[in-house]
Amino acid sequence: MSIWLKAAGKWGSILVILTLIITLLKQVIAFIGFLTAAIKIIVILAFVILFIGVGMIVLRSWNNSRKARE
Repeated sequence: MSIWLKAAGKWGSILVILTLIITLLKQVIAFIGFLTAAIKIIVILAFVILFIGVGMIVLRSWNNSRKARE
């Protein structure tokens, strides 16, 4: 009886360790996916802000040139 308990204990602990490693890897992959999504959103927002800034500069210079003609 004690041989079976020892064998079950060894294999059980190995299976638990493997399960924990698999769970950790799943969490790491999910975290990397979240980070890449966040970086993509930040890059898109940076380009939108850049385009808005360029548009404001163009409109401001256009208004200034219109006022200078008058």
